[in-house]
Amino acid sequence: MTHSRPAIAALLEEFGLSPSRALGQNFVVDPNTVRKIARLARVHEGDLVLEIGPGLGSLTLALAETGATVEAIEVDRHLLAPLRRVVEPVGVVVHHADALHADYQEILQGRSAVVVANLPYNVATPLILHLLETVPQVTRLLVMVQLEVAERFAAQPNDEAFGAVSLRTAYFATAKVVGKVPASVFLPRPKVESGLLEVTRREDVLISPDRVSEAALFDAVRTAFAQRRKMLRHTLKAWATDEVFVRAQVDPTARPETLSLEDFARLVESR
Repeated sequence: MTHSRPAIAALLEEFGLSPSRALGQNFVVDPNTVRKIARLARVHEGDLVLEIGPGLGSLTLALAETGATVEAIEVDRHLLAPLRRVVEPVGVVVHHADALHADYQEILQGRSAVVVANLPYNVATPLILHLLETVPQVTRLLVMVQLEVAERFAAQPNDEAFGAVSLRTAYFATAKVVGKVPASVFLPRPKVESGLLEVTRREDVLISPDRVSEAALFDAVRTAFAQRRKMLRHTLKAWATDEVFVRAQVDPTARPETLSLEDFARLVESR
């Protein structure tokens, strides 16, 4: 059974709880939405799903219905009792941890996993990047985030949302927005629309570290995007001479949001 709005409200009342504003909690209370997310996650029996921020278990139950093994990480100790009552009968293991600081080696035990999550808006960007950078066992993510954030992760050069986060993501993975979610399916109702973002890890990072070090590459990216409206000849003037731009075949009058990761790699190589 997937929770409806009345069922979620009743569970909160029974345990004397309310959604935490500090933790950015917005519970999904629409059965069709959680089933859609479970379907888009493309998980089946034999897969391991790691759900981050399960709340009161609506999405968790829909994921368990796929036949996949589901483990969940919940930071809010007040939700643990009602959550476990809902999901443990279907075999879901609940870990009490902060997803930004969790011991993923201990939780995953060497297993590959797909992360599925309804992420609080205030932690979505650092958490997705943290998983890409430090937890290689996570091969794919399907996360519900603020639509603006989803578009930033999936953006390509010249897109309005394109920026340093887009490039950081592209280094490790491919990303695309696979759906939109209206505010009406949440309790409480947020003021913004949400998007479903799919992130698929590459087998190898996009720019080989043997060619350009990760540190040097993203130092250039950060420097350029610190003043994203300025031309590269101004933002990178501390180390990129005219000769560097010529060798890299990059226009010094371009702005950073027009460059691909390959362009930045050539700039670093050409120094």
